[in-house]
Amino acid sequence: MSCIAVIPARYASTRFCGKPLANQTGKYLIQHVYEQAAKASSIDDVIVATDDRRIVEAVESFGGRSVMTRNDHPSGTDRVAEVAAGLDCEIVLNVQGDEPEIEPEALDRLVALIRQSEHPMATLACSFDALRTQGIEADPSDPNCVKVVCDKGRAIYFSRSVVPYEREAHAAYQGPWLHLGTYAYRREFLLKLASLEPTTLERVEALEQLRVLGHGYSIAVQVVERAALGIDTPADYAAFVKRYEEEERHGGTEARRGIEGRRDEET
Repeated sequence: MSCIAVIPARYASTRFCGKPLANQTGKYLIQHVYEQAAKASSIDDVIVATDDRRIVEAVESFGGRSVMTRNDHPSGTDRVAEVAAGLDCEIVLNVQGDEPEIEPEALDRLVALIRQSEHPMATLACSFDALRTQGIEADPSDPNCVKVVCDKGRAIYFSRSVVPYEREAHAAYQGPWLHLGTYAYRREFLLKLASLEPTTLERVEALEQLRVLGHGYSIAVQVVERAALGIDTPADYAAFVKRYEEEERHGGTEARRGIEGRRDEET
């Protein structure tokens, strides 16, 4: 099954306008995301979906591929679906444009999951305990940390509240799980999803993935051990720049050269 990753990128972010074009690392933020997605062995192509010519020009400047979309999409999913309508592939990956540290291995595991399952859609999750091992302090009660309830490898519900409520401690339960907003879709289902009416719970929680469950479809969940931090604010970006520069000082450049060298050998 061929797979194409689509990265929705909007210029007019409320909390960080022009975010995809931030370039204090010497690369555009959108370039970091693009390059990480391109490292995933299961992805055949990467496309940036945007409504702003400045982002198109930035992507072209580093040799990437981009597509202009309408500027009235209510969500990133709708923007990805517009691009998917013109693609010839079986699987479409929706990679968030503000996660420059997304791990290629996590994307490969997500693609493998949807290829092996019968679900029309798949997503990622991570335990809050695993976040702490990364030095990330995330509060499960924070409504900005979306939780997913899983059972037998599929999503039962997504919520901004902590669910389920543990009346008594249960050794078999390892949650709560933090939902990571990267999705894999079977292309035909993605096109259908964009035409479905929003559901009541989707509006209540302001979580578009609830539209899938509300209309009776299933979402497979791949649990990963690490979470990529999204860049929502200038302060988040400054922290990323600091991490990136630290990595560069400790040999990150040589590691990337090694990857690029292996790619050259493969081609």
